Amino acid sequence: MSENLLEVTAPYDGAVIAKVPRMDAAGVEAALRRAHSLYRDRASWIQKSRRIEILRKAAKIISTRAEELALQAAREGGKPLIDSRVEIARAIDGIDVCIETLRTDAGDVVPMGVNAASAGHLAFTQYEPIGVVVAVSAFNHPFNLIVHQVGPAVAAGCPVLVKPASATPLSCIAFVDILHEAGLPKQWAQVVLPENNTLSTAMVTDPRVGFFSFIGSGAVGWGLRAQLAPGARCALEHGGAAPVILAADADLSQALPRLAKGGFYHAGQVCVSVQRIYADARIAEAVADELGRLGSAMKVGDPARPDTEVGPLISHGECDRVHDWVRQAVAGGAKLVCGGEKISPSCYQPTVLFHPPEDAKVSRQEVFGPVICVYPYTDMDEAIARANSLPVSFQASVFTRDIDTALRVYQRIDATAVMLNDHTAFRVDWMPFAGARESGHGVGGIPHTIRDMQTEKMLVIRSNEI
Repeated sequence: MSENLLEVTAPYDGAVIAKVPRMDAAGVEAALRRAHSLYRDRASWIQKSRRIEILRKAAKIISTRAEELALQAAREGGKPLIDSRVEIARAIDGIDVCIETLRTDAGDVVPMGVNAASAGHLAFTQYEPIGVVVAVSAFNHPFNLIVHQVGPAVAAGCPVLVKPASATPLSCIAFVDILHEAGLPKQWAQVVLPENNTLSTAMVTDPRVGFFSFIGSGAVGWGLRAQLAPGARCALEHGGAAPVILAADADLSQALPRLAKGGFYHAGQVCVSVQRIYADARIAEAVADELGRLGSAMKVGDPARPDTEVGPLISHGECDRVHDWVRQAVAGGAKLVCGGEKISPSCYQPTVLFHPPEDAKVSRQEVFGPVICVYPYTDMDEAIARANSLPVSFQASVFTRDIDTALRVYQRIDATAVMLNDHTAFRVDWMPFAGARESGHGVGGIPHTIRDMQTEKMLVIRSNEI
């Protein structure tokens, strides 16, 4: 283990929260060796009933420490306390979903006795752990994302190495410590913070890894996937630029507060955050103005305060980048409806842009900041085509009171999930959650992840008594 320490600072004010050790090459190798040895020793595998007991106890421990964990997540990641409390509640529910999946998912009976070749045979499948899981996570949901990656690995019976985002390791460490406290042997879940990216890449691409779980940027995720060892499976969750189709008949009194929340929640640092709203031209300017009013009324500041609605961006550099993109859009002809300024080196005003150019960065790339763009349209199919024009595809939404309009958008828009009369960031933890095209690979959501982390193994029995 290297003496190199990672300094964890609060994105809001830069205060040092903690210092945690990084691992050198020897430490990473030792962690991989321990995990792989556990997987190869079938006698050491943890029985399903014991995994359920551990997960149940972990959920109870989290419940007793919910406020402490929410405050820690808010401080290190910048998500406001009101939303971090929801994140911890979701994490508890996510562990319950792991348990439910273990109790209800099973293999299949394979038809036999249906022809001469299969006569006298019986066949069925069961699930086994796929091998060592390496999970690389993101900063924006520092506790719940770890639950989504490590919880399924524990449920599936896989030894897991988890590398949290360097900006937010404390929530990850807290969850893994809780698993250990709940009875999981320490070598079955190890937090690994390599001291450089070369070591991280070596860990991910090691031939002892059976499954790679990644949440983060597309460039990094696709690059690592291309280097995986033969046979290793993976799930990649990247970003998008979530589109919304707002029909003229939409109930704006319900739609606009949801869209404001979906765009400005966690300062827009959500992979399916509302970014591009295509609104019928008859209502588009009124939509932009009301979103501007809602955004301007939101309290921006210290995420640890219970009344803060929008916290900081994860770094000063990200705040500068968002500001540059907004200025470029305005210089290109966008109308600045609200916001458009830094409140501090880390906080940015909730910003609404009306009709930014189609080639502006805010129109073509994921902003990952508190910026909502509104574009007027006169033909819905043309709006859908514009929504589909990017190489990313994740969740989308449509607001309308007409079922035919809703189905038309659902059938034609590029998305893995379409929300009717709700914002694009809607999610519950048991639903499939997946990016398409450049936005990801594989399907997330706890039950789906557990299945991906297992192999289906068949037994064929021949007997004269069948």
